[in-house]
Amino acid sequence: MNEKGLQTLEYKKVLQQLKSFTVTKIGGELVSNLTPETAEKKISRALLETEDAVKVLRLRGGLPVPKLENIRPHLKRIDIGADLNGVELAQITRVLTSTKEVADFLHELAEQEQEFHYLYEWMDQLFLLPELTRDLKRSIDEDGQVNDEASSLLKQLRQQIKRSEQNVREQLDSFIRGGNNKYLSDNIITIRNDRYVIPVKAEYRGVFGGVVHDQSSSGQTLFIEPKSVVELNNRLRQQQIAERDEVLRILSELSARLVPYVREIRHNAEVLGQMDLMNAKAKYGRDLKATIPALSLNKEVRLLSARHPLLNQDTAVANDLFIGKDFQAVVITGPNTGGKTITLKTLGLLQMMGQSGLALPVAENSQIGIFQEIYADIGDEQSIEQNLSTFSSHMTNIVKILAKADEESLVLFDELGAGTDPQEGAALAISILDFLGSRSSYVMATTHYPELKVYGYNRPNTINASMEFDVDTLSPTYHLLIGVPGRSNAFEISKRLGLNPEVIESAKQILDGESQDLNEMIADLENQRKMTELEYLEMRQHTTEAEKLHLDLQKAYEEFFTQREDEMKKAQDKANALVAEAQEKAETIITELRNKQLAGGNQGIKEHEFIAAKSALAALATHHAPLEKNKVLRRAKNKKKFKVGDEVISATYGQRGVLLAPEKNDSWQVQMGILKMSLPESDLTLAQAEKEPTRRIVNVQSASASHVATQLDLRGKRYDEALEEVDQYLDAAILAGYPQVTIVHGKGTGALRKGITDYLKNHRSVAKYEFAPNNQGGNGATIVYFK
Repeated sequence: MNEKGLQTLEYKKVLQQLKSFTVTKIGGELVSNLTPETAEKKISRALLETEDAVKVLRLRGGLPVPKLENIRPHLKRIDIGADLNGVELAQITRVLTSTKEVADFLHELAEQEQEFHYLYEWMDQLFLLPELTRDLKRSIDEDGQVNDEASSLLKQLRQQIKRSEQNVREQLDSFIRGGNNKYLSDNIITIRNDRYVIPVKAEYRGVFGGVVHDQSSSGQTLFIEPKSVVELNNRLRQQQIAERDEVLRILSELSARLVPYVREIRHNAEVLGQMDLMNAKAKYGRDLKATIPALSLNKEVRLLSARHPLLNQDTAVANDLFIGKDFQAVVITGPNTGGKTITLKTLGLLQMMGQSGLALPVAENSQIGIFQEIYADIGDEQSIEQNLSTFSSHMTNIVKILAKADEESLVLFDELGAGTDPQEGAALAISILDFLGSRSSYVMATTHYPELKVYGYNRPNTINASMEFDVDTLSPTYHLLIGVPGRSNAFEISKRLGLNPEVIESAKQILDGESQDLNEMIADLENQRKMTELEYLEMRQHTTEAEKLHLDLQKAYEEFFTQREDEMKKAQDKANALVAEAQEKAETIITELRNKQLAGGNQGIKEHEFIAAKSALAALATHHAPLEKNKVLRRAKNKKKFKVGDEVISATYGQRGVLLAPEKNDSWQVQMGILKMSLPESDLTLAQAEKEPTRRIVNVQSASASHVATQLDLRGKRYDEALEEVDQYLDAAILAGYPQVTIVHGKGTGALRKGITDYLKNHRSVAKYEFAPNNQGGNGATIVYFK
């Protein structure tokens, strides 16, 4: 397609926007080289590939193609026998890893029986190299560094280097921290010429002996390798050289392993680039609120609610653009600043985008044609350098277009025939349109000349159009009116601006009668169009609502019977499962009681264990709560009644707490014992105010009869009193079914803490215990976990 048309219609700007959505270098190159296709099969495939990508974007957020560098140069170096460095190998590893991830992703979609046009075809072109990928990942990290696991020798050498560096540092530390530090300029260890050295004052250079490797700019500090560490540094240097040689050997070996798979790896990179391009098209289409157009083999262009892609999509005025079915030429008339030029550009640019396989900012049921060339003569082409006037420059471009345009061409003219005498310009415009009509070209042209208003009525396959103008607001609406030529609004505008009516009437008398009749005819056509449009919209709305209602009722009717059968089956399965679970739990409880009874002695059954067993058996029964007591409904009802200071219960933790302050995202800060937690409102329900508990609890009851706190505070209690209270509290907590509790004993002398620790060691129901975290009391509190 001609470069002049691509430039005039700003096709490259669209590619720049599209490129911003790519993440791979190859994908970016594919976008930069993208041009409109002219073969039906290629256009159709490109559009269907974009449709595949749009579906994946909607279902799974897009294809999982990560940021990838261009590995073509690396593979060329492999071809000529060169060894790659760590960074290059890491980039190739990234391509192989991404190949596996994308293939797994597409296989998962295939298992879900998702249908695509060409996506699985691309998947089948990926070559999986699992062994090579695994070895590369084990040997090279993402930054290109060789891992210790690359070879046993490398791991051994690096361990030796680490020990040698430690020995050298320890030796030098003795100088820094010992009595010899007075001879140093600074108490640091540094490196010069890959050797560990210390900074020594110049006047004391002979104190340590050894080798001087460097000096400061002032000459007052010498960087000396003391004699006592020379041998250690030599050994370290030898190990470092051995490590470097081993790394080079590993890189060479890995590079050699790539040789048999260069073609496959290069093809994988190309396929991932293609998928990146598809991803970018889908994301760009989503950004434009675009749809995939249909493809017309008869060049019947129908762009519904079309918007220019380079304009703000929220404010751009949408227009319906048609050409090719009932007419092949559209002549748009009307005043400046009415939107004629942007309408031309919208048609041409959207057609180019469609032939490039892009989604278009148009409504559903739109379609594009297939044109071998799209020519455009738009804008001020005046050239000072070439000494061409606006008219001459336009005419030079038009001459080139007329020499090449044929039945496979879409031609766009802006202000055809402008820049010269109006009569001559109008005659030229009509002749040019007639010439292109004889060539069967598809044309959309804008003009000021009134002579062309009649042209659309007299020529076959030609139609008039205009940009709507609101006389009340004296401003254009930017809406295209197909079938209605533009009319002069000079009299209406002058009247609203206050021009003397006599002057306006005099002007009407002077105006040629034929022109006056034409304006009246245009006005009548506009009125009829508006009435028809209103009736159509009203009928369309009623039809749409009726169709939607019918579909909703039909869908609801089918879902009702399907869900009824499903729910009945689920209820039966759930009932059977509950019965089986209850039987199993009852047998377990009875067996445990029998075993404890047989054990006798200290292992006999305590009262609270009988109570717990009885409660567990009673809990096996399933009761259907009445609707008004349903927890979910009650929680939703109480959700809007929360306020600071309310006592609530957490459904997740089964704990009581107090609301401290509301937070973002419908959450509350809740005080639970010594803990402050952020919990969502959906997890909280208002708790009934509980009675003030007595200070000492002698008879421990079940959790349903008495509330047991998750924390016991013993600070200020006497030793004997505290241990007795711990014994009762643990029994009550076990009966309540708590998995863990906190005992606050304070730090003090440590006697109470030791006594509680000794007691917990011998308690048969305690699985383990540990001091609380620092932010929850540290060793002043103990967290107890039950079996």
